[in-house]
Amino acid sequence: MREIQFREALREAMQEEMRRDSSIFLMGEEVAEYNGAYKVSQGMLEEFGAKRIIDTPIAELGFAGIGVGAAANGLRPIIEFMTFNFSLVAIDQVINSAAKMMSMSGGQYSCPIVFRGPTGNAGMLSSQHSQNFESWYANTPGLKVVVPSNPYDAKGLLKASIRDNDPVIFCESELMYGDKGAVPEGEYIIPIGLADIKKEGKDVTIVSFGKMMKVALGAASELEKEGINAEVIDLRSIRPIDYDAVVNSVKKTNRLVIVEECWPLGSISTEIAYHVQRHAFDHLDAPVIRVNSVDLPLPYAPTLIDEILPNIPKTIKAVKKVLYRD
Repeated sequence: MREIQFREALREAMQEEMRRDSSIFLMGEEVAEYNGAYKVSQGMLEEFGAKRIIDTPIAELGFAGIGVGAAANGLRPIIEFMTFNFSLVAIDQVINSAAKMMSMSGGQYSCPIVFRGPTGNAGMLSSQHSQNFESWYANTPGLKVVVPSNPYDAKGLLKASIRDNDPVIFCESELMYGDKGAVPEGEYIIPIGLADIKKEGKDVTIVSFGKMMKVALGAASELEKEGINAEVIDLRSIRPIDYDAVVNSVKKTNRLVIVEECWPLGSISTEIAYHVQRHAFDHLDAPVIRVNSVDLPLPYAPTLIDEILPNIPKTIKAVKKVLYRD
């Protein structure tokens, strides 16, 4: 099977869906003439033309609103934020318009729109360009939130998101666009809301999503050398969450560590920890441990970034603690 970059997998998903459905268009900053800030949309202007690959001013509220209006009138927009940090300018349109349209219209209007772009730390971008907003959006009824961790999942999940009749927040990472992975040439769709067991194990469950899957899998690989067999689950979407996959795994391993880049308060790891203690309490042999970013704005200095973000050593330490081997 061929290997392609994360950005190429996203591009293929959009190209295939746009060839299939003429109502789909891509809009955002630098998506057309510049081929995308991260070259995700490279070559798409030449294929689809300026009416379907649309450059915008630096005006997120404006072009997000145009997208919501287009979705309400029968089109299927893909709105690219250069970073979800900039989506704060457009959050009124995302939450008060897109997410609530179906409910407030009594089911008369859907809003089939995808808001996509990178989230989280991308290295030395400091506090205002390094935040994780996926848990913010996952707190909103009416939205679906997808966070893929590899090129294969990215393509299948983006195609599912574009076809979905609900608004979807699709979170990527600047640090993953160049990652390569096996992606089949034929069409495939990955349903939103199904987690994936990336590694089976029996001693402890490690749950994560997005680029933190690299940390989870890296920790599991190191733990294997010490005879600790970790099961690693990739949530893939955090609204909806595949609670059953996590609970069933914990019933097998009896221990849980959750790795998440977001700050600890009100995080997805908080929700999962609650759900597991509610539905698998009698199976837990140790308290659930979360490995989150330190509760501070992310600094610029790389040494301080390393101290604040989750990493493999922190995850290994957490696993050994739930196994009472620390």
